[in-house]
Amino acid sequence: MPRKKETLPLLLYLIATISLMLVGSSFIIFIISSEITSTSPNSVTSCNVSNLPQGIFSYGGSTTWATIRKDVDSVLQKICPQFVLRYIQPLFKDPGSGTGIKMLIDNQLAFSQSSRSIKLEETSQAQQKGFRLKEIPVAIDAIAIAVNHNLNIPGLTTAQIKDIYTGKITNWQKLGGLNLPIIPLSRSQEAGGTVDFFIEYVLNKDKFGNNVSYIGTTTEAIRKIANTPGGIYYGSAPEIVPQCTVKSLPIGRTKDQYFTPYQQPEIAPSQCPNQRNQLHTENFRNGNYPITRNLFVIIKQNGQSD
Repeated sequence: MPRKKETLPLLLYLIATISLMLVGSSFIIFIISSEITSTSPNSVTSCNVSNLPQGIFSYGGSTTWATIRKDVDSVLQKICPQFVLRYIQPLFKDPGSGTGIKMLIDNQLAFSQSSRSIKLEETSQAQQKGFRLKEIPVAIDAIAIAVNHNLNIPGLTTAQIKDIYTGKITNWQKLGGLNLPIIPLSRSQEAGGTVDFFIEYVLNKDKFGNNVSYIGTTTEAIRKIANTPGGIYYGSAPEIVPQCTVKSLPIGRTKDQYFTPYQQPEIAPSQCPNQRNQLHTENFRNGNYPITRNLFVIIKQNGQSD
């Protein structure tokens, strides 16, 4: 068992390192934790680790990570072919941070990816099973607001976004747009860490209004927004900004200054998909863009591992 206990920190290090190497294509700004970094990230180009066990390591969790999973997993497979990662979806629920952490607690995963911090009830559930959960921050992400391409407004403040999702503002005309009902979409709170973050930090823990419609995935939401002139949806910026069929709104703390989640100049729909909007990582890094968060890898401690 000692060899397996050593595997998880190495696994997390490799994942974070590969993500740094792929940052140009995977959109996320990765920050390596001091607990799993021992050498320069760019030096890891082969699997030079003694006593690395062979096997398949299951993980799951946040859909926010989907944009980088496909790149990271394939590169890791090439570097360490004996060390295989397998993403596991829950059988009867939508994938997300919450369901991933539950699967980790239930010993179905070696680790979980999350777009929110561990909740008190999750800490308690793990302690009842004889181990502790630990969150390791490895990335900065931003929340982007997606709307239909035909919606013509300069941007939204965080207060206006809150008023939309709590049902206080229900028509785009009140925000400088056409006389058009607002149709806000959201994933369910049970599955998504993004939803938990949005409720806590954007809605200031207020409840969603009765005007909110719930969908299963960001893919479904993007399809609906593309065909719904008054639709609005929030999601991880890497999932929203490069899309051709919807556009991302500039966001501000006040009406005087909006910041874009995409680099200027904005790519027109007619140029997509040959060209796509790219994330404005500097706005996320320096804090100008008002809705950012950490992403985490969640692990078990006290000797509990796959």
